[in-house]
Amino acid sequence: MVMKASLQLKMGQSLTMTPQLQQAIRLLQLSTLDLQQEIQQALDSNPMLETPDDDEGTDSDQERERERETDRSDDQVTASEGSENPWDESDWSADNNDTGTIPDDLPVDTAWDDIYQSAPASSSRGDDDNDSDFESRNPATETLRDHLEWQLNLTPLNERDSAIAHALLDAVDDRGYLTSEVEEIHSGLVTEGDEDPLELDEVEAVLHRLQHFDPPGVFARDLQDCLLIQLNQLPPDTPWLAQARLVITHYINLLGNRDYAQLLRRSRLKEDQLREVLAVITSLNPHPGDSLDRSEPDYVIPDVIVRKEKGRWRVELNPEIAPRIRVNASYASLIRRADSSADNTYMRDQLQEAKWFIKSLQSRNETLLKVATRIVEHQQGFLDHGEEAMKPLILSDIAQAVEMHESTISRVTTQKYMHTPRGIFELKYFFSSHVSTDEGGECSSTAIRAMIKKLIAAETPKKPLSDSKIATMLGEQGIKVARRTVAKYREAMHIPPSNERKRLV
Repeated sequence: MVMKASLQLKMGQSLTMTPQLQQAIRLLQLSTLDLQQEIQQALDSNPMLETPDDDEGTDSDQERERERETDRSDDQVTASEGSENPWDESDWSADNNDTGTIPDDLPVDTAWDDIYQSAPASSSRGDDDNDSDFESRNPATETLRDHLEWQLNLTPLNERDSAIAHALLDAVDDRGYLTSEVEEIHSGLVTEGDEDPLELDEVEAVLHRLQHFDPPGVFARDLQDCLLIQLNQLPPDTPWLAQARLVITHYINLLGNRDYAQLLRRSRLKEDQLREVLAVITSLNPHPGDSLDRSEPDYVIPDVIVRKEKGRWRVELNPEIAPRIRVNASYASLIRRADSSADNTYMRDQLQEAKWFIKSLQSRNETLLKVATRIVEHQQGFLDHGEEAMKPLILSDIAQAVEMHESTISRVTTQKYMHTPRGIFELKYFFSSHVSTDEGGECSSTAIRAMIKKLIAAETPKKPLSDSKIATMLGEQGIKVARRTVAKYREAMHIPPSNERKRLV
């Protein structure tokens, strides 16, 4: 068999990912914070991009004419090179702000504040004042260890007890509990050949002293020890204090299992008495370290704002999510059409990249607004009546409505947030699977979760609803769900099972 080389000509179509398309896709999937960083990086690297200065009248007729001349000349250059026409960036220009100019001469008796408003006091301070003001508005976060160490430094201890106290402090976790047994801590402090060996009673004595630190309950071995420490710090005349100490000491397992019948029989308390005792116990903090959790909250900047005006829902982009940018007309006017020098070529390339970047931003905003509008149109029931009126929605539904691919819709709805009168939600929140109803319709899984939550909130605390009972009640409303489906939705909402929801009323 003889192999011969030959040439063949084939015709076909394929999608080419141009750098401009890659940039548009990358900007589309960025979150608000990442987009702001990307825009700032573009402003720092490209001299042709700038942000409009609100304090100056930059939109004069002369500058507008110069921008139009630059656009026309650049159009001719790009057309001769065979590339696409550049996008007109005039929509991204700053609004007209006639702030006026400073007069050449001021009257002798005229003060500066009579004509121009003074800057805020904080802006006129020096660097030291600004630093102190920043520190006062953004204090350092204090951890539980910092709080305990501060109290330890104020406690008079000898060198031996101080070493024990620091060893115990190192064994405390974020909840305030000891992570090591006292015997282990003692063995770690014992030194071979010491003339005066450390005794276990000394460690116990220092631990007992540290257990009086704030917050109450710290340095506890377990939950029972934590609650007893807090009970011992209550005033002796606290009502039902002795009974609460009795329940925690001997019957904490029955209390954890909510076996109130057994608890009543063994503690010999009546139902109303046990109710008072439980009120004292529930006032305690099982995780004392959480009271020192001063972590800063995470703030979400919504990309889309939804409000109701004249009976109709209106969708608009949040103007604060990204700074407005435009092409620097002064630098763009320096480009000469017939010049092929290295500097002129560099400026021309930077201008082209700037216009593509602005065009990609506009495409991102248009796509985001289009998708958000379709979501609002589909989920008007949720905006009007709440989660129980949420309709089933999948990515392909929105993709068909806006004539885009599902992958594009997935990029748009990831890490993008919508501000509604009912709160701030990620766009992904409005998408959910469906469950068939007896009438042949469909019910959203989000609506089913809301129904389960509503049924549990209205249940009798003495006899909480089981998952099977909830499934039966939903079936009576025409919604077919299995018991394991109810359990899955309940666990997703962090709702404990029926035996843990039982209360003594």
